[in-house]
Amino acid sequence: MKIIKNDENTITFSAEIEEPLANSIRRYVGQIPVLAIDEVEISRNDSPLYDETIAHRLGLIPITSNKVSDKKTPTAKLKVKNEGYVNSQDIKGVDIIYKNMPITFLNKGQEIELEATTRFGMGSEHSKFSPGTMFYRKVLEISMDKKFKDAIKDILPEVNIKESGNKITIIDDGKKEITDIIEGISRKAGATAEIEPKDSLVISIESFGQIPAKEIFKKSIEELKSDLKDFSKKI
Repeated sequence: MKIIKNDENTITFSAEIEEPLANSIRRYVGQIPVLAIDEVEISRNDSPLYDETIAHRLGLIPITSNKVSDKKTPTAKLKVKNEGYVNSQDIKGVDIIYKNMPITFLNKGQEIELEATTRFGMGSEHSKFSPGTMFYRKVLEISMDKKFKDAIKDILPEVNIKESGNKITIIDDGKKEITDIIEGISRKAGATAEIEPKDSLVISIESFGQIPAKEIFKKSIEELKSDLKDFSKKI
């Protein structure tokens, strides 16, 4: 495994892994339990948005589940009388990750008051329970005539080019996909580039904030293993 990028909400790496397995891990991102606002009881809403729209927006605001058990989930409350935007930071009772997500707008003299329950759910049930996204692509080896080396370097100065006789070889295995750019350079000159898929994949995971990206990958594998174990028992 080769780490390409790793920060708070994103991790990108290359690894020798078969596509069916990578796709299974990707699907099981939607099986990771995540805490989210679920049912909303609105007692007053003078804002221009319908109650249903407010409830939908609240559900999609990421909240953390630190020190929260499945048996006792917190209650979220929102009560605002001030003129201006109502943001996620105005929600009390839960740990909001992004404080400035707009919910609605109030004019002078308007109010909004509500109470909401939270619960754990999975992304396969509703997107509000999704911890993030995972996607992948093949590592590609590109071969073409040596005359294109300078043109490629002008557009992609950071790319590593290997020379062998009259040919150059480029491995597209980074966080930025460069194959389309290189193909465009060759097509413009009336030539073609030879592209060969390799055994490795470039895998990217982006977190919505509830769980670190690295943990999403680990938890997805754990959920997949758990289901495979249960399936094996039933067989």
